[in-house]
Amino acid sequence: MDSPTQPPAQPPKETSPSPEVTATPPKLNTRQKLLRWWWRQMRKVDAKQRGKVIAQLREGSHPDFDYFLMIVLSSVIATLGLLIDSGATVIGAMLVAPLMTPILSVGLASLTGDQDLIKNAGSALLRGSLISVIIAAGLTLSNRPLPFVLLQELPREVITRTNPTPIDLFIALAGGAAAAFAWALPQVSPSLPGVAIATALMPPLCVVGIGLAMGEWRVAGGGLLLFLTNAVAIASASMLVFYALGFTPQNLLHVRSLRDLPRSLRLSTALAALLFIPLAYLGARFVGQASDSRLINEVVQEEVTRMGGELSELKAQTTGGVLRLTLTIRTLRPLRYEDSVILQQRITTRLQRRVAIVVNQVLAAQLDPLVPPTLTPTPTATFTATPGPSSTPTLTATFTPTA
Repeated sequence: MDSPTQPPAQPPKETSPSPEVTATPPKLNTRQKLLRWWWRQMRKVDAKQRGKVIAQLREGSHPDFDYFLMIVLSSVIATLGLLIDSGATVIGAMLVAPLMTPILSVGLASLTGDQDLIKNAGSALLRGSLISVIIAAGLTLSNRPLPFVLLQELPREVITRTNPTPIDLFIALAGGAAAAFAWALPQVSPSLPGVAIATALMPPLCVVGIGLAMGEWRVAGGGLLLFLTNAVAIASASMLVFYALGFTPQNLLHVRSLRDLPRSLRLSTALAALLFIPLAYLGARFVGQASDSRLINEVVQEEVTRMGGELSELKAQTTGGVLRLTLTIRTLRPLRYEDSVILQQRITTRLQRRVAIVVNQVLAAQLDPLVPPTLTPTPTATFTATPGPSSTPTLTATFTPTA
């Protein structure tokens, strides 16, 4: 029986090698490139240094006797410096005040979730702030019966801390970042005194106390807003720096959106953004007032010079829609009533608003050493014969003939 024929075997087909699939890294956008570059440039803090920083912040934020003693001393220095209008004294109070440490501790504890640290630091910050306000108010009130400082008007050092602007927010953000770097990196720690001066914390609190004692609510509110701005900005900036330095296990390069950031960091950033709104409003109003004040000074100066006088002092106040100006003018001749009327009309025309002026005149004599005074004859006393009383006739007997 014949076996079935088998088909000839086919040679194996040559298969083309499959192309190798290589994983291409995802394309980075500009923001991610900047984050990657920044992350590589940042100096990382090892575990030993992180533990040391946390221990130092914990110790500096503990509300013990030493902490409150420094609060009291710095409050006294700052309040008296504000009342006597001494910038150098106020700067000294900034260096003594220990408020920066609990604010940095609040930022770090919010980032790491350390409940004990945030409780102690928050208590130290709140109680220290209240003590500062009370001491400032007490010193200001005691100045009334015992006037060791004569206060005819608010000192300039107080006024400058009642109108916070967005610039103050940016200064506090930069100062908070610098403070966090100085605490985390030992080689940067000598910068801490400069940070304490740049980001004022104690003076605004003392301004709040001074405003409350004097019944100036606008002053107290302005000082409180400045303190809150500085505190929130410092805490937010320090959280970002501690986050970038590796105080949390999360890598900054893995952050692709704001949702990837820690919740506490997002909340602090949102709070700082909310503070920007009133600061922008106050800043715009302050710029408008400064521009208006500059225009008033220029117009009054020109008109006083035009009438031959010299402006010595100008006080402006708007009440009831009327700009009331009090001018102190030095002149070489007495001013007449008509001169004040003409001056008021000219100022009103140029400012295009209702103006009422009060002129205080100071007569001055102009002497030039190169021009000797002209000699004028001075009358001298001369003898003048004064007629005396005339003789009064007396009655004499007269013979009268009779018929």
